[in-house]
Amino acid sequence: MKRTLSIWLGLLAFSLLPALAQAPAPAAPAGPTGHVQGQVINPTGMAQAGGSVNLSLDGGTTYKYTFDVDVNGKFSGDVAPGTYSFIYREAETPKGQMVDQVRAVKVEVGATVTQNIDMSRQEFIDKMTPEQKKQLEEVKAKNADALKANAVITNLNADLKVIAQDKLDIDGAPLAAAQQLGATASKADIAAKVAEIRTAKYNDIISLMTKDTAAKADEPILWSNLAFGQAGLKQNDDAITNYKKAIDMENASKKPRMEIVGVCEAGLGEVYARIGKVAEANAAYDAAAKADPPRAALHLHNEAIIFFQQNNAAAQVAAADEAIAANPNDALAYYIKGQGLIMNATMGPDPNNPKVQIMILPPDCLAAYQKYLELAPTGQFAGDVAGILQQAGQKVSASYKAPPKGK
Repeated sequence: MKRTLSIWLGLLAFSLLPALAQAPAPAAPAGPTGHVQGQVINPTGMAQAGGSVNLSLDGGTTYKYTFDVDVNGKFSGDVAPGTYSFIYREAETPKGQMVDQVRAVKVEVGATVTQNIDMSRQEFIDKMTPEQKKQLEEVKAKNADALKANAVITNLNADLKVIAQDKLDIDGAPLAAAQQLGATASKADIAAKVAEIRTAKYNDIISLMTKDTAAKADEPILWSNLAFGQAGLKQNDDAITNYKKAIDMENASKKPRMEIVGVCEAGLGEVYARIGKVAEANAAYDAAAKADPPRAALHLHNEAIIFFQQNNAAAQVAAADEAIAANPNDALAYYIKGQGLIMNATMGPDPNNPKVQIMILPPDCLAAYQKYLELAPTGQFAGDVAGILQQAGQKVSASYKAPPKGK
């Protein structure tokens, strides 16, 4: 989002004054020296990059020292004591000509002399032709606009950093709540503190992004973040509107950033899933995967999680199948699929011992649980899955290790 200012350069060739003959730059002075430094400033008041500052002994016939001007307009070097004219020349300045000069600069042994060459001074401006002055005013106006735009962008970037931390704090709210309340806090108190932390962070995001979308209404990232905050506070209609706005805006740009489109489509899918619009949620998550192939598996993985959190068994199984197709090693997707299918489990006699009743799992459910345990034998849900398989009269993977008692 950073912009490059349109720094004015070309007008500097307008005032080519007679200059002294130029000689090759000498080696560093052998005797006692002083130090000179300064900055070249062009008529717009901005640093002038490039070119050289040449020092001639006042009244002399050649340049005694030549110092290159860096990208910030600065120059420096050691010189023998004396009184010099400081002469600025651009790289394309014709031989025998100069752009500007400052006369009678005295340098003494051991002293540092700072001497700028400031072409924004009135004396220099007065030498311009009417056309050059008009050009200068036009460039100043453009630069002023660019500076204003840069100031806006600087503020936006600062706010986006705050939001990035807000999102981390939202994810870390359970841990923060537990630390704040201590080990004796009840689950209800911790849950209330988590909600408090998250609400504050979502409100902060909405406040910042409401301000920033007003300042720069053509930036999709801002609308996407605003929608994220609104979704967090269940302001679903506003979140849907702003996610769609960000998607349309990004797709209409000359070079759409498809990862942003993917994030917005996934955000839109989450809102739809949480309000029970399954078909719309599926379409949005599929669009996210299509827009951003490198993160397709992640988007589909998250879709399965959202439907799982919503206790929508049919939708979570379908989403888990898509996530597994995108990443066959997605252990959590197999668990989510199994949890969706277990709703169809029944009780029946154990084929090996008809007198004993066991859980009869649907075939796909059994396969999903077994695959989860194969991929994550020590995973978060490994103990639960092992218990289910045992209730179903199934052997548990040899790689599964039951956690110690009390864990």
